[in-house]
Amino acid sequence: MPAIAVVRGLYRYPVKSMAAEPLPVAELSWNGLAGDRRFAFRRIGNMSGMPWLTATKLGALVCYRPYHAGAEGDDGRTLRVVTPEGEDLEAGGAALRERLSQAHGQPVELLHLRHGIYDEAPLSLISTSTLRALERASGRELDVRRFRPNIVVEAAGGEPFEEDSWIGHVVAFGAPGAAAAMTVSTRDLRCSMVNLDPETAAPDLRVLRAVGQCHGAYAGVYGSTFTVGTIRIGDEVHRLSP
Repeated sequence: MPAIAVVRGLYRYPVKSMAAEPLPVAELSWNGLAGDRRFAFRRIGNMSGMPWLTATKLGALVCYRPYHAGAEGDDGRTLRVVTPEGEDLEAGGAALRERLSQAHGQPVELLHLRHGIYDEAPLSLISTSTLRALERASGRELDVRRFRPNIVVEAAGGEPFEEDSWIGHVVAFGAPGAAAAMTVSTRDLRCSMVNLDPETAAPDLRVLRAVGQCHGAYAGVYGSTFTVGTIRIGDEVHRLSP
C-alpha cells in the first residue's frame, strides 16, 4: 500500500486560541490529540453559543504560550502560561485572569473541558503543498502555525489542497496496520485568525484574501479519531478506505 503522505509536524493547543505546542510524538485519543484544547477562557456573562475568549476577540492570545510544568493533570494545576512580556504565570491564577480580563474589557475565567472544545472537529490537518500555494498567492512566507493544525503532512502528489481528496476516507499514521487513524470529514473554512502572526499577533489581511482567492476560503481538512494510537513525525500516512 503506497503512502499518500508523510507526517512533518504535530501541534496541540493546551489553551484554546493560545500558542501551539510543537510535539515530536502525539497520542491520539478519542477526543483528538491528548491535551489539545482541554482548557479555554470563558467570557463571563456571555450567553452566546461561543462564549470563549478567542484570538478573533483578542489577537494577542496567540502570543501567550501555555505549557505543563509537571505531569499533566485534569485540574490544570501544572498548567502555566508565559505571557508576551515573558512573565510565567499560573494558568488558573488571578494574575493571568485579571490581565486577560483587562485586555479584553470583560471578565473571563479559565475552564477545564474534559473532552476539549473545538470549533468544528477534534482534528485538523494541512499539507505543506497547500501552505506553499498560499505563500505564492499572498506574496509572503507563512508560518504553518497561522493555520493552527494538529497534523502537518507532506502529500505524496505535491498538489495544493491534495488533502481535500481524502474527505470521506480513513487515513492511518505509521506502518500499515498501525493503530492511530482518523476519519477525514470536511474542508476547513478559514477565518481572520490566519491573518495573525503567531509570534507578534500583527495582522496581515493578505493571508485570508489569498485563501479566498485560491480555494474559496478553505485550507486543510477536519476529522475525528477512527482508532486511538501514537503519531510520530516521520510517520507515513496511508489511506485505508474505501
